[in-house]
Amino acid sequence: MPLRLLKFALRGTDAEPRFFPPEQPLADQYDIVIIGGGGHGLACAYYLAREHGVKKVAVLEQGYLGGGNTGRNTTIVRSNYLTPEGVQFYDQSLRLFQDLSEDLDLNLFYSRRGHFTLAHSDSALRTMRWRAEVNKHFGIDSELVDRQSIAKAVPEMDLDCGGDQPVLGALWHAPGAVARHDAVAWGYGRGAWQRGVEIHQKTRVTGIRVEGDQVRGVQTNRGEIACDKLISMVAGFTPRITEMVGLQTPIEIFPLQACVTEPVKPFLNSIIVSGSLHVYVSQSSRGELVMGASVDPSVLHSTRSSFGFVEELADKLLDLFPLTGRLRVMRQWAGMSDMTPDFAPIMGTTPIAGFYLDAGWGTWGFKATPISGKTMAWTAVNDQNHELIKPFRLSRFTDFDLVGERGAASVGH
Repeated sequence: MPLRLLKFALRGTDAEPRFFPPEQPLADQYDIVIIGGGGHGLACAYYLAREHGVKKVAVLEQGYLGGGNTGRNTTIVRSNYLTPEGVQFYDQSLRLFQDLSEDLDLNLFYSRRGHFTLAHSDSALRTMRWRAEVNKHFGIDSELVDRQSIAKAVPEMDLDCGGDQPVLGALWHAPGAVARHDAVAWGYGRGAWQRGVEIHQKTRVTGIRVEGDQVRGVQTNRGEIACDKLISMVAGFTPRITEMVGLQTPIEIFPLQACVTEPVKPFLNSIIVSGSLHVYVSQSSRGELVMGASVDPSVLHSTRSSFGFVEELADKLLDLFPLTGRLRVMRQWAGMSDMTPDFAPIMGTTPIAGFYLDAGWGTWGFKATPISGKTMAWTAVNDQNHELIKPFRLSRFTDFDLVGERGAASVGH
């Protein structure tokens, strides 16, 4: 028996401080209300309190903290995007991730692995070269590598893919990493609470009160709250919230599935992504292979999983790693991806005064958690878009000023 556990038993009471506070009544009014108790919402609350001194903040979560896409993603952190806007944004997030365990005083199991994006055709190879050059221009550690370099780093991979779509090269992104997703939410949540933020789980938003073009309050299943600033950070539930304020967005919701195998002895040190095969895989610290693919082809507000997904994923994974043929899939799940036409998020102010939107994250929301919280907190306090998120404004769709990130986000990862 561990000595620490034995001390607890002999003491008779658990003297450890609570990680989160007990449930408390809602106040009648808050300075800022955040809808969504996932990573983005809790990070925003944390930075509002820590950097801006705004402590009369309520985070409303209809379920439990981190129970949405934050707890359903596959934990990859990277910044090797295609557009200058995306590269700069995600690089700042990756930099925050690197020191986040110390910042939050919680082990997030952040592990730098390196990230291979495989190219199976000449056109894919040109795109990887393009991405590498854009990355280098902004000081991001990415480079185009050949088959020999991949074979040396990942000797278990069949670069011929069983004779179908052989690997020609890859984009190698050395800073690519993984982190424990639920711990990120817990750390931000605890840090926000310790600074005076109220966190309310099992609190569902049923309506939003708008007077003229100004937000004035929120109706919930536990009563009404008055506020002049409201931030929606609910990922796949975004259309339900924007409908409450009469706001139209081009967001569509698609299920995104993932699964893990039984744990095995570590053999895969890098993160492997193939947009052509629509598969990605990494190995967790417990030895599980964490795997996923692209979003499901049909619009659906659901987190159901399917056998067809596992069947197709296994077929592609075996092309890359024949040695995994005897592994058993242990768990399977799905999240709801809020996709935009240009594969970039929607962030910042909206035509409704006091209503701020953080949405359109598709398959890449987790890796943006720290910088999303930081920039949205600044935006709400200053009532203007932070410089980093100006390209992601909602009005870009009416201004025909799209970001065009599809080339770096064509598979769920």
